Amino acid sequence: MLQGKTAVVTGAAKGIGKAIALAFAKEGCNIVLNYHSSVAPETIQEIEAFGVKCMAVQGDVSDFAFASDLMKQVKKEFGSVDVLVNNAGITKDMLLMRMTEEQFDSVINTNLKGTFNMIRHASSLMLKQRSGAIINLSSVVGVMGNVGQANYAASKAGIIGLTKSTAKELASRGVTCNAIAPGYVETDMTEVLAEGTKEAMLEAIPLKRYGKVEDIANAAVFLAKNTYITGQVLHVDGGMCM
Repeated sequence: MLQGKTAVVTGAAKGIGKAIALAFAKEGCNIVLNYHSSVAPETIQEIEAFGVKCMAVQGDVSDFAFASDLMKQVKKEFGSVDVLVNNAGITKDMLLMRMTEEQFDSVINTNLKGTFNMIRHASSLMLKQRSGAIINLSSVVGVMGNVGQANYAASKAGIIGLTKSTAKELASRGVTCNAIAPGYVETDMTEVLAEGTKEAMLEAIPLKRYGKVEDIANAAVFLAKNTYITGQVLHVDGGMCM
């Protein structure tokens, strides 16, 4: 079903984004891998090992003009944009009373505005195609909130509203838009947490384990394949948010 399609994945140099890119490559999708600072050549090789093409493009999704240029490049190179996964995101955690304007603005700009920028420019292509799947990465924090993450939680809650509005606007042309809300996932970010923090996290997860990046990647592929699911938030969190 996804064989020969084109999937654009933002923030795909490592972690969840890389796992998503690999999962779509395994399904036979050509991959447009967006990254901000650097990407290992091995990552591109891993993707191309599935017999697909991989175009790696450096750039900041919070830049409206970059998002426009990226979509033009994809259209020129592959002819279509079939799947867009908005994964790029940053954190700048701080208690609300100490959070600076820059810490708030930068997280909102990358996580929420960046998602809007990419949808804005991909959607025009998808509407002409009368097909496409948009998948946005939200977070359990966007649903439940979290101490020290007012900026991150606001950005991820905003993505849920953006997802539902996008789904309603694009549905008549056969374009779907859904969100994934991961819980705590084993990545470089969770590796550096103190043991006490890790134990407290596990206590809050009914399944008593962290998620794996593949759990999120599999959810993204599922949403891309199912053309009758739209406007939904799929929780992949081990039961944290019931």
